[in-house]
Amino acid sequence: MRFLTNAAASKAVKALLLVGLASAGALMAQNSGLTRTMVGRGDVSVPGREAVVARVEVAPGARAGRHSHPGDEISYIMEGEGKLLIDGEPPRVLKAGDSFIIPAGVIHDAHNDGTVPIKLVGVYVVEKGKPLATPAP
Repeated sequence: MRFLTNAAASKAVKALLLVGLASAGALMAQNSGLTRTMVGRGDVSVPGREAVVARVEVAPGARAGRHSHPGDEISYIMEGEGKLLIDGEPPRVLKAGDSFIIPAGVIHDAHNDGTVPIKLVGVYVVEKGKPLATPAP
């Protein structure tokens, strides 16, 4: 029988945790009707931060699910119409051509009550090494 060293065991546990977090994030996206496709990622001028660019889609009749980001979200809606719900603010109806900014850590959700997908480009300036989105209660 072969045993792992403490360092090897620690690396294996970390790898499993990362796979689990990635799987949970993908599952949350699939279950909620929200799809994020990463199209770019790179360093920014703020130490410890990076920019992530994603194509985001919320399916007809779906909700993104309450969540937050470890940095700012700057988004532009290309197609569709829906409601943006930011904690502490009244709901906003947004449509193609609109944009929005959500500060780091602010809990928010998007609802697509329509019959066509909402498609947007999201730019996230986030802390490196943290999940892009964290589900909120």
